[in-house]
Amino acid sequence: MNNTAQPGNMAAGSPPWLNTGDNSWQITASTLVGLQSMPGLVILYASIVKKKWAVNSAFMVLYAFAAVLICWVLVGYRMAFGDQLVPLWGKGIPALTQSYLIDRANIPESGNTNNDGRVTLRIEPNIPMASLVYFQFTFAAITVILLAGSVLARMNIKAWMAFVPLWVIFAYTVGAYSVWGGGFLFQWGVIDYSGGYVIHLSSGIAGLTAAYWVGPRIKSDRERFPPNNVLLMLAGAGLLWMGWSGFNGGAPHSANVVASIAVLNTNVSAATSLLVWTILDVLYFGKPSVIGAIQGMMTGLACVTPGAGVVQTWAAMIMGILGGSIPWVSMMVLHKKSSFLQKADDTLGVFHTHAVAGMMGGLLTGLLAEPTLCDLYLPITGTRGAFYGKNGGVQFLKQLAGSAFIIGWNVVSTTIILLFIRLFMPLRMPDEALMIGDDAVHGEEAYALWGDGEKFDPRRHGTAGNNIEEGTASPYIHGARGVIIEL
Repeated sequence: MNNTAQPGNMAAGSPPWLNTGDNSWQITASTLVGLQSMPGLVILYASIVKKKWAVNSAFMVLYAFAAVLICWVLVGYRMAFGDQLVPLWGKGIPALTQSYLIDRANIPESGNTNNDGRVTLRIEPNIPMASLVYFQFTFAAITVILLAGSVLARMNIKAWMAFVPLWVIFAYTVGAYSVWGGGFLFQWGVIDYSGGYVIHLSSGIAGLTAAYWVGPRIKSDRERFPPNNVLLMLAGAGLLWMGWSGFNGGAPHSANVVASIAVLNTNVSAATSLLVWTILDVLYFGKPSVIGAIQGMMTGLACVTPGAGVVQTWAAMIMGILGGSIPWVSMMVLHKKSSFLQKADDTLGVFHTHAVAGMMGGLLTGLLAEPTLCDLYLPITGTRGAFYGKNGGVQFLKQLAGSAFIIGWNVVSTTIILLFIRLFMPLRMPDEALMIGDDAVHGEEAYALWGDGEKFDPRRHGTAGNNIEEGTASPYIHGARGVIIEL
């Protein structure tokens, strides 16, 4: 039997509209963004928390990544990028059929509407819909994973498992459709190049809201919460930083000059912000902090994201300077003076590193968006920041209004979702489990430092080595320094 592929089959797999270079870059960029979550934030979260919370923190990321993908292909993608249902939401139908996924990708084009304001023309990148669906999934996944950073070390894992799909469907898709998918903010001309509002402002505001409703960590965890592995924490941060080239470089859906500008601006802003944050740490605390450097890196990345492809590189450096200083003041100074922020207990400071930085980046884009770069990327010609005159100030007001909508929607939707879940289960673990950590929640611990991971289980064995349940001698005894020795 001849299994050689026929020329006609090969041609069908490469239709005339397909640009293999663009598609290769889109798949690569998607993989880079996916690596930011898996394993980037798995490693970062598992390392930056206390040892007793390493497994739980990593599992929250692992579960969210998988759950979001299934929700995304079932209803989420077309709620965020499909045909309009209402001005802030698309029709939630599956993106699973081959007839849909092998067709040419299309995105709503702003500025081309009929009399009732509905989008009639669409941008069509030279890639298949399957590439676009997966690329946008990685954005949805990392948003809810960033949100998780606010509720680490106390959220009931079953409540988290219910929260993830509900939040992606009823919170994330609304922001994505409104700003990117042809919704009212998209058609109004709000600029969010690659997620300063849709991802970072959303995750920071929703994270702070969730932290408030879930409740704080136990007192001992709030007073002392050292990272359990600083070097692995740096490895996770490195994956996050390098993955951001796909995050912002993949946004044009093409391997073009805008992608190149975005990648350069992304890295310049991150480096600048990291240095500024570190310098402030030295001036204020007398020594540089590794965690502080990572936070500075993060704020620089979040700040430049809404304008990465539409601002000049000197402007990206300004974003880095402000991204490394304003969130630093917010976290190190204002946080300590705010009773609400103290009460909410945002574990990793996601509000400061993502909401403050993302909103600031969006507003700076309204000031610094360069006309030529805007024309290369944005569907509405003539868009410009306030610093470039000709009614540029209007763009700043649009950016401000866009941020207000994202903030309001995420506070309301996150609150409703959590109060709904609370009807069926507690949002916070009991204090007894919070004292123990991973072993109480998962029956697993991150590090087997003694006795190959064997642990003395008080539920099965008496303190004198007697098996309470079976009335026989325990197969384990305690060795020196807590080692469990198998008999």
